[in-house]
Amino acid sequence: MQLQNLTTEDTGKNVFNLSRTPVNSAVGSHQKDLTERVISCVIEVHSVLGPGLLKSLYEEALAQEFSLRGIAYEKQKEVSLKYKGKDIGNHRVDYLIESEVLMELKTVETIDKIYEVQVLTYLRAMNKRVGLLVNFNVERLKDGLRKLTL
Repeated sequence: MQLQNLTTEDTGKNVFNLSRTPVNSAVGSHQKDLTERVISCVIEVHSVLGPGLLKSLYEEALAQEFSLRGIAYEKQKEVSLKYKGKDIGNHRVDYLIESEVLMELKTVETIDKIYEVQVLTYLRAMNKRVGLLVNFNVERLKDGLRKLTL
């Protein structure tokens, strides 16, 4: 973990900001590049198939698009959930891409706040930093795409 030394303007005292990765690190840059590549796949699938289909069809199309572009992924990745140190069961996320970016797919009228909270919960449970929430049931994909970070 990197300590970043910051100085407050009004007091001149040192304040330490803890961050998981160094500023401008290769990992952060790789995550950004990977996220952009994944979003590009999502855009391609949406532009070809359009809205209004079953979630499972978009899931299969995305798997094909990831494969065509050489992006490693795990579909229906099982997540172990713990409560106060005790394993209480498993849940599945739609995709874990290159062991870094989590993605949840929806085909709903609107993205409710609970879906965003769900992705954040998965990120914490899996100790990941970047998650994408994608709703394919929209005319313009930008209205159905959310990037969430911890």
